[in-house]
Amino acid sequence: MMKTFEKDGRTFQQWRVGASTFTACMTLGARLMRWDIAAAGTTRSVIRWPETADFSSFRDIRGGNPILFPFMGRNFADGKKFFWKNPVDGVVRPMPMHGYATDGAFEIAEASETSVRARFLPSAAAREGYPFDYDFFVTYRFGELSLECELELVNRGNERIPWCAGHHFYFTLPWHEGLSRKDYVLKIDAKKFWHHASDGSLAKADAPAAPVSFGNPAICDLLYTKLKTNRVAFGPKNGEENVVVRIGEADETPSPWTTVVTWSESEDAPFYCVEPWMGAPNSTAHGNGLHFVEPGATGTFKVAVSLE
Repeated sequence: MMKTFEKDGRTFQQWRVGASTFTACMTLGARLMRWDIAAAGTTRSVIRWPETADFSSFRDIRGGNPILFPFMGRNFADGKKFFWKNPVDGVVRPMPMHGYATDGAFEIAEASETSVRARFLPSAAAREGYPFDYDFFVTYRFGELSLECELELVNRGNERIPWCAGHHFYFTLPWHEGLSRKDYVLKIDAKKFWHHASDGSLAKADAPAAPVSFGNPAICDLLYTKLKTNRVAFGPKNGEENVVVRIGEADETPSPWTTVVTWSESEDAPFYCVEPWMGAPNSTAHGNGLHFVEPGATGTFKVAVSLE
């Protein structure tokens, strides 16, 4: 069932599906804040939200699932940071870290007992930096032990629109008492590895040693591409209670530049981000993973998260 509640002058939405409770602030960043599961008298936080979150600096809150649109990461135009150059007309415009939707205004377009769809309301800054005729929707579908998030870019204009969006899931890790990061492993079948250099270029990186442990500092801020499958899993070494992230439809092979990023703020942060992106950061400059939506068409990016 869905309910709304007020806290500190803000309105939040909450869904309970089986043992799972999903809490969101859909009108601010369309951000899913928490995913909690109740079992055997305890509560496990799958996607975490800091209890002391400061909404006055919403963009900087380390929690939930920030929506990265229209582009992720740091963008550069002719070496100028936080700008992007349209590859169609060559015009340079501003683009903040992770785009405009992360802390942007949304309106709820549809809601049910197990889903919600919200429409982005671009600010003046967003219209300046991304001046296209479009609608951008974020849809969540909730299950007993799963969630699905679909991003939709609807081109309502007469010119093709570039985009390369993504997710920034803050997964609780570790989630077992007495374990640490080194006790959890990542299972991802990737063939290419990169770092996003300070000048915006992609620098080749070595493959992390197997098994890929979250205690390995080499995986922090690492980009994985050329994925053989659309399934990414992580969990304790014994293989039980895995979190599984699937990109696209079932058994779909991702495009070569579909990117997964692993990142955390520090060695002792209570989370690790496993982030599915449509392409590599700064894609408008190098073209790797950049997508276009033609006039009258709709582009989509679908990601599912489940427990197995």
